[in-house]
Amino acid sequence: MANPGGGAVCNGTVLNHKKQSNNLQRGKYKKNGIVKEAQQNGKSHIHPKPILEPFEEAPLHALVFTYMGYGIGTLFGYFRDFMRYWGIEKCNAAVEREEQKDFVPLYQDFENFFTRNLYMRIRDNWNRPICSAPASYFDLLERVSDDYNWTFRFTGRVIKDVINMGSYNFLGLTVKYNESMRTVKDVLETYGVGVASTRHEMGTLDKHKELEDLLAKFLSVEAAMIFGMGFATNSTNIPALVGKGCLILSDELNHSSIILGARLSGATIVTFKHNNMQSLEKHLRDAIIYGQPRTRRAWKKILILVEGIYSMEGSIVNLPQVVALKKKYKAYLYMDEAHSIGAVGPTGRGIRELFGLNPDDIDVYMGTFSKSFGAAGGYIAGKKELVDYLRIHSHSATYATSMSAPIAQQIIRSLKLIMGQDGTTEGLKKIQKLARNIKYFRQRLKQMGFIIYGNDSSPVVPMLLYMPSKVAAFARLMLERKIGVVVVGFPATPLTEARVRFCVSSAHTQEMLDKVLEATDEIGDLLQVKYSRHRKSVHPVFYDEETSFDDEASFKEMSFELED
Repeated sequence: MANPGGGAVCNGTVLNHKKQSNNLQRGKYKKNGIVKEAQQNGKSHIHPKPILEPFEEAPLHALVFTYMGYGIGTLFGYFRDFMRYWGIEKCNAAVEREEQKDFVPLYQDFENFFTRNLYMRIRDNWNRPICSAPASYFDLLERVSDDYNWTFRFTGRVIKDVINMGSYNFLGLTVKYNESMRTVKDVLETYGVGVASTRHEMGTLDKHKELEDLLAKFLSVEAAMIFGMGFATNSTNIPALVGKGCLILSDELNHSSIILGARLSGATIVTFKHNNMQSLEKHLRDAIIYGQPRTRRAWKKILILVEGIYSMEGSIVNLPQVVALKKKYKAYLYMDEAHSIGAVGPTGRGIRELFGLNPDDIDVYMGTFSKSFGAAGGYIAGKKELVDYLRIHSHSATYATSMSAPIAQQIIRSLKLIMGQDGTTEGLKKIQKLARNIKYFRQRLKQMGFIIYGNDSSPVVPMLLYMPSKVAAFARLMLERKIGVVVVGFPATPLTEARVRFCVSSAHTQEMLDKVLEATDEIGDLLQVKYSRHRKSVHPVFYDEETSFDDEASFKEMSFELED
């Protein structure tokens, strides 16, 4: 199999490794606050600013009450299962038919205990159907339950103009039709909706080639390939890159699509602690020293799997140090930028641009179009030989239906907007406004006394609620104030780290954010979820929408004055 980035690998050592591009052979430059020195031998020394990401621990009483809540819910669950067994209470869960009682159970009764007895109590907070474009405002179909959330019925009422704080619409491009989408409408009339074939058969369109060329230019790489589904981009391409005899080093917080792809590959998987470079280096060193288990043969490949922004934590990968370790131990780096591409960096080019790194520092770029670009699908980008290899060996290219032409055109339109090829600066303004909204929203929540996870540049803002009862109450009370939020709990998070996950967009005005913050502050006091032990500011400093945060000094000048 062709190796991504070129060259053969023996115990993590790359043979015939290509040198860095000539423009980085000498001198040094400063970009985004990062000094990068390039020496004559092509090795670079990166001195990034430290990544400060607060992961404040909860007070002991919050953890105790969280465990108590789950414990009491579990006891009641066993009691209700006892009553269901004896027919005292009706069982609405899936059960085996009487004529199949001698069969091996198709439904694992005990494994569904959590869903049946705990999740069902707060199920109304998920899967709410909307009936409009998921823009900064959306319309919601009202539904009620007559059997304690086992089933729902629609009332016929539409809850209009709900503030959307849950969609990944980071640049505000997921909106209903307007004149700027004229090209998408024209493509729809010319090509139709579906393709009805795979890329290997009759499913490659000129629009696909146009998008791939534009995307490669946007990412400053040699080539790119697009896929119809973001989840499948990870789950079907990772197995094409590694297999038996290869080692995958995966961040413990990686997305389920990465985990599935790693498992399907057949490679040995080792997880390292989230963003912990000591943990990653230990596993890399052990892999080089000891090789494969039992045989002690050298690993065929070592692939590091990370994300740009971790969607549940709002955390940003420590990319400069990951790149440094990857080069030191001659491993390969696969980076998933589903939540960061288009939303992070001075011009929206993602985490690599945020840290001012060389495009060649990442071997495999992966991203999706379902967030910042307001469309669907995903991509793999990098060296031309890598992309050419995947065009033949990727299961998505061989078996999956191609991306539809209108979707491809929407992505092209979004890319041209971000790159300024539409003749305007609207794309850059959206990126800058998103950065301002993120800083404003995060700072205000911290000032109010909530525990907030993640990086100050992340548009994903997790706010910790801990107790399952408060998770449900928070979502219901916010909806009463016509604010739609996404709440997340176990098993998507650790048992004691249930949260609400706000997603900030450039489409949000300061008036919208202030309304959300006011409601959050009020409900936070009501539910007593202001767990942060940091002192609060009593004199917040506000700014207007024209305030620039392009440099660190201006942001510090306009940020909140926190008390000592």
